Amino acid sequence: MLSTSALVWGARWVRRAALGVAAVIVLASVAPLGRGPVRLVNVNGHYPVGVPNSAEPSGEAPPGRTALVGYRLSYVTDFGGTKLPRNWYLFTGIPGGDPGGRFLASHTVVTDGMLELLATENPSNHLHWFTGGVCQCGVAHVYGAYFVRSRLSGPGPNVAELLWPASNHWPPEIDFNETGGSDVWTSTSLHYGANNKIVRSGVHIDMTKWHTWGVIWSPTSVVYTVDGRVWGRFSQRAHVPRVPMTLDFEQRTLCPLHRQCPTAPQQLYVDWVAEYVRA
Repeated sequence: MLSTSALVWGARWVRRAALGVAAVIVLASVAPLGRGPVRLVNVNGHYPVGVPNSAEPSGEAPPGRTALVGYRLSYVTDFGGTKLPRNWYLFTGIPGGDPGGRFLASHTVVTDGMLELLATENPSNHLHWFTGGVCQCGVAHVYGAYFVRSRLSGPGPNVAELLWPASNHWPPEIDFNETGGSDVWTSTSLHYGANNKIVRSGVHIDMTKWHTWGVIWSPTSVVYTVDGRVWGRFSQRAHVPRVPMTLDFEQRTLCPLHRQCPTAPQQLYVDWVAEYVRA
């Protein structure tokens, strides 16, 4: 079951699609980690991965209050119980730019210590899929660090973990884990400027394994991490977002366009979320 306080947030996606028709894509200056899978290890001891705990679905508990140097823990959820945590809300309705998809409340569940988003085929039309989406719309920050422990069941839908402007005035947008429908690759995307310039980084990694995805957003840069390692960085200070933003998770399909289209039901599993602000 889900919280009865869940709200509809479909309007943001309509606006997102309307403003995002044209884009200038700029390649990130930071090279990805490479084509091999990233090892689950914090190689530099600086960015959080979690605390080993065999009782957790992912084998890692959320990091502690001082796990990120210069920051303090401001929020953590381990998705216990069967309801969305306070300040989290559901997406419902047709996603903007995706007439073949629909967010359903029933496709976001909290169970077994995890948040799960589910993508299933519409039984009356194999090109239409039902998916899940949520936002932490009750909490917005200007700058901070977010760490999300998650994995996929397999390929198909585009899965995104992102920061979205609380005002719904877009851009900016910070996608710190966006799969494009793959389960062996993911990307970052930072959207900025009136003509929607996009700076991207990519990494080859097994998305069906548990990983800790991080984004450290400061006045001077946006740093992307996975399992404690930096795999992308945006350092154009003039274009770093400086408006309140919220944490969102979503699945989308583009089956009418013959891409980002599952062949079987797929899930996004999120074990926990930890957020930090400057100390």
